Amino acid sequence: MRIDLSGKTALVTGSTQGIGAAIAEGLALAGARVGINGRTESSVAMAMEQIGVGDLIEAPGDVTSDEGCAAVLDALPQVDILVNNLGIFGARPALEIDDAEWRRYFEVNVLAAVRLTRTYLPGMIERDWGRIQYIASDSAVAIPVEMIHYGMTKTALLGVSRGFAKAAAGTGVTVNSVLAGPTHTGGVEEFVYQLVDKELPWEEAQRAFMREHRPQSLLQRLIEPEEIANMVVYLSSPFASATTGGAVRVDGGYVDSILP
Repeated sequence: MRIDLSGKTALVTGSTQGIGAAIAEGLALAGARVGINGRTESSVAMAMEQIGVGDLIEAPGDVTSDEGCAAVLDALPQVDILVNNLGIFGARPALEIDDAEWRRYFEVNVLAAVRLTRTYLPGMIERDWGRIQYIASDSAVAIPVEMIHYGMTKTALLGVSRGFAKAAAGTGVTVNSVLAGPTHTGGVEEFVYQLVDKELPWEEAQRAFMREHRPQSLLQRLIEPEEIANMVVYLSSPFASATTGGAVRVDGGYVDSILP
């Protein structure tokens, strides 16, 4: 199977590092023109240099704000593929999460994606083709006790994705969520060391984290960003034209009874 996205324009939010950068690179290697998004021009420029392949477009802007969305829209007034990847996470005891933190997680992880969908979906419908994806998480269905505010936002994305898929029914536009499992990024390494012995070498720390905090994983290792990107590139392609309204798992597999 050779995926060819030539002639398509994509926007990947939060694509200056981690999963977002891997998705942007995967789409670019498949031939798409890809907008690289981050909050600052300097972070976007650095990411474009590091990715270094394909037709990349600078699209800086804080998409959690109306002003930032307007800046991104100026850079990319029309897209064929929208990947809502931007998200924040962190561990905190449930009873210590205050109202401001609940709001912040919702505004960054959910509302920013809704805002961009509202911006770009009408044009996709008019052109009879488009792909919208939300990078959700296994935490949407197996809420981690140490980060229920994060899990809440990822559960919300499943509802958002399904709802917009219904809004785009019969138009040639597909809308899906990708349920990513614990993924190996710099930020996740920091998160892992919040929960396991900081003196452990990385490989031991990773195994301890999966054993103690994600025992439901069949893979029993962190997923690499490129493995998430592979699924996103496929869902962005014409080959995935019959997949919409779905929650597609790249979570490393789960033991029985965790997911319906």
